[in-house]
Amino acid sequence: MARAGVTAERLAEAAAELADQVGLENVTLAELARRFGVKDASLYSHVRNAHELRVRVAVLALAELADRAAGALAGRAGKDALVAFATAYRDYAREHPGRYAAAQVELDTETAKASAARRHSDMMRAILRGYALGEPDQTDAVRLLGSAFHGFVSLERAGGFRHHSRGADPSWERMLDALDVTLRNWPRPAATSGA
Repeated sequence: MARAGVTAERLAEAAAELADQVGLENVTLAELARRFGVKDASLYSHVRNAHELRVRVAVLALAELADRAAGALAGRAGKDALVAFATAYRDYAREHPGRYAAAQVELDTETAKASAARRHSDMMRAILRGYALGEPDQTDAVRLLGSAFHGFVSLERAGGFRHHSRGADPSWERMLDALDVTLRNWPRPAATSGA
């Protein structure tokens, strides 16, 4: 790449590409400087440190994933929406493993508010309205779905399902069936007695 045109945005994009190739934990400013044909020190005028670079990749990944999920959700409701959202999430993690890892980076409150993280939550809440879940059940269900999707994807990415003859896809489908059943039959709080 040419020396001219190095910006914080281009660094984040290059870091995201590199993360997909070698893993987020292996992305270094030195390697990015080499790819841009500049000295390491020159990158510090665009990002303060490696942590800031990872945060920028996280923000980029959250936006990409939100756009993909929104496109998948368009015109869908109920189980169709649940499956579309989950599949968009899983496909993104498979296609962009480094970016997906970056999307899990903890963001400070202000960065999180300015990022697409809220869009993810809003989309999940929109899906849950199709199941007639209000608060606080909606928050609990958002956490359940996020945990199920992330847990499955993380185990799959780590090779946790490779040692069994049953492929991961049928288990993924059964998990989504089970989540749909759970959401349609969400437990209601027991009535409290006045005693």
